[in-house]
Amino acid sequence: MNATTQFLFCMVLSLTMCDLAGAENWIRFRGPNGQGVSSEVNLPITWSANDKIAWKTSIPGDGWSSPIVYKQHVFLTTATEDGVSCRVICVNREDGSIAWNTEVHRQKTGPKRRQNSFATPTPVTDGERVYAVFYDGTVVCVDFAGKLVWKNHEIKFFSLHGLGASPVLAHGQLIMPFDGSSADETRVGWKVPWKNAIVLSLDAEKGSVRWKGKRGDSRVGHVTPILIEDGTQIVSAGGDRVQGFNARTGKRIWSIYSQGEGVTPSPVVGDGLIFTSSGFEAPTIRAIRLGGTGDITKTHIAWEQRKGVPALASPLFVDPYLYTITRDNILHCFEASTGKPVWLKRLTGVHSASPVYADGRIYVLSEDGVTLVLRPGPRYDEVARNSIGERCLASMAVSQGQFYIRSSKHLFCIGKSSK
Repeated sequence: MNATTQFLFCMVLSLTMCDLAGAENWIRFRGPNGQGVSSEVNLPITWSANDKIAWKTSIPGDGWSSPIVYKQHVFLTTATEDGVSCRVICVNREDGSIAWNTEVHRQKTGPKRRQNSFATPTPVTDGERVYAVFYDGTVVCVDFAGKLVWKNHEIKFFSLHGLGASPVLAHGQLIMPFDGSSADETRVGWKVPWKNAIVLSLDAEKGSVRWKGKRGDSRVGHVTPILIEDGTQIVSAGGDRVQGFNARTGKRIWSIYSQGEGVTPSPVVGDGLIFTSSGFEAPTIRAIRLGGTGDITKTHIAWEQRKGVPALASPLFVDPYLYTITRDNILHCFEASTGKPVWLKRLTGVHSASPVYADGRIYVLSEDGVTLVLRPGPRYDEVARNSIGERCLASMAVSQGQFYIRSSKHLFCIGKSSK
């Protein structure tokens, strides 16, 4: 290698390493902050099933967990053998080849809703291990080589809806809500409130129980928690409840009554407010002020809105607006500080996946595999409409200049090839 060639090689290597160093890992449901917001730039705006696809990989079994990305690894879960065989899969980010596919657990299946699966919770990673939860409440940890590190059976989960929430990591703990119902008296915990719902903390290193946060009277829910106040507090919602817990001890700090069971959308935070929604019976968007203790139902609700309540897809906060998608697939834009409606637009198709904000644009994925690309703002502003032609319920991931979309059959990597 002559001096000129060596110089050019070093320059390319340096630029490549800088690019990787600035890339963002998508480590959990709705990304690194749990808000569906990415710092990635230079993302694709238009694509199709045959255009701008870096790779497409067939994924065995059934599962609606979202993909997560850490450097050159893409992880997701699935269930084969009619939901019995629980598996964690690692896909090479560069070429889409499957690095490993490990069976981590065998479970007994039961009832669930049509939109759910036996492998719905999105896994989470700390960069060394991957943590996953399955339908029956079993929690597993595997290393990046696919070796099972530990398994926890502490919770024998049951819900007529199945399990839909996803875990988060904080302070060396894996934290997972279990808002189920009674397997013996099916109305209890579902139609009738009970005291058995918990927020569980496991030691991330060993898999042993650290604490169990108690909800009090609540019902079925599928809400993934978020971290606030520099990760010291967990905001977790179930049927009838939105609550804050000390992330280190599990002590409940505050609670708000929010009537409705079967709540699914995860909360988001912006401008000192937590934006939540309630489930069936009395669906309502609630904006909760930060900083309360005890029962703050009468003191810390900044505003409520009965219109535009999200049912499946989580809301998206892009300052100064809050975006939601209703059960009848109407996209709403609200003034986040007041809850005042700004505009609404009826969408085509059904929307279960949560929207993403990245590179100055909002990406909204439908069950038909169509992604709307919108400019945020005081009016509906559609930039593009992109179809991959396959059924999609999982939320997309964003990392290293690419989108990762899971369909019922494949995992798509959209954007420039990393080769």
